[in-house]
Amino acid sequence: QVQLVESGGGLVQAGGSLRLSCAASGRTFSDSAMAWFRQAPGKEREFVALITPAGSNTYYAGSVKGRFTISRDNAKNAVYLQMNSLNPEDTAVYYCAAARRGYIGSTPSFYDYWGQGTQVTVSP
Repeated sequence: QVQLVESGGGLVQAGGSLRLSCAASGRTFSDSAMAWFRQAPGKEREFVALITPAGSNTYYAGSVKGRFTISRDNAKNAVYLQMNSLNPEDTAVYYCAAARRGYIGSTPSFYDYWGQGTQVTVSP
């Protein structure tokens, strides 16, 4: 059974930092792009960041560029999201996702595996 399990969410004050982790099991994802998405209440799920299979390239949404850093450890089958300078607009449930092989992009429908999400709340 393939699973993605996120952890590291929580409550933080504006300006603070959090590091999210995503642990994969059931298959290796070293040949898949991995991404983080988020969904705030009443809003559509939106792309946050992605990293290519070997970790050589990363892409970010404009709203998080310069503040968030995505990384991966293929030996551990894990992906991370370091979030700095958080602000209340970053409040959302954050999801880890694995893309189908060969896809590198920000469209959720091309991601075949999803975690259950972890809540990030940033207070003013």
